[in-house]
Amino acid sequence: MRIDKFIGNNTDLSRTQIHAAMKRGEVKCNGERVSKTNASMQPDDIIELDNTVIKPLNIRYLMLHKPAGYVCANSDSEHPTVLDLLDLPHKHNLQIAGRLDLDTTGLVLLTDDGQWNHRVTAPRKACTKRYRLITADPIGEDIAAAFAAGVLLHGEQKPTLPALLRLTGSHQALLEIQEGKYHQVKRMFAAVGNRVISLHRESIGSIELDSELEPGKYRPLTPSEIASFCG
Repeated sequence: MRIDKFIGNNTDLSRTQIHAAMKRGEVKCNGERVSKTNASMQPDDIIELDNTVIKPLNIRYLMLHKPAGYVCANSDSEHPTVLDLLDLPHKHNLQIAGRLDLDTTGLVLLTDDGQWNHRVTAPRKACTKRYRLITADPIGEDIAAAFAAGVLLHGEQKPTLPALLRLTGSHQALLEIQEGKYHQVKRMFAAVGNRVISLHRESIGSIELDSELEPGKYRPLTPSEIASFCG
């Protein structure tokens, strides 16, 4: 890994600030000053900044109950982001594992473990996500069969993977999908002539949104929740 990236991942300094510190001779690797901004390091190397050892941050795994009105992004010029809900140091190092639309609520996972994030989001993993939804029009009995067979979304060349739709009311249902296409749930209902007016994600894989977690709140994942994506 490059030394400047290591420092950036484990401090609040920008790349520009780190390079300036290197040029001033404030960065050391195993006691030797490092002035080249593209210098690399080995995993066991000791990096110092202004005579202070930089220690790697602990890997974090978080569950967030996303409210409406927040985007799943590290930054946005128009709307607040889910990271704005976090009172944590170095929160911009976190990756969002499974994004939700601006007006969609529910379970979002965050981590600074890139490999774990990949196991959650990689299409070939076919991770099941469950949503609770309300539609503008009644949901016909035939829609469950259509979703189970796969529907062709506008602009797509292949139908969706089989999805499980369970009606809980004339306009309400639970939907389980194994993909994460752009606006997929809304596009699936649009493909059958209906419109989703409320969408809430309850689970990702075996991780269920904590019923005690209020909108906008978060908590660390339990060891068993983390391990559910470590296989």
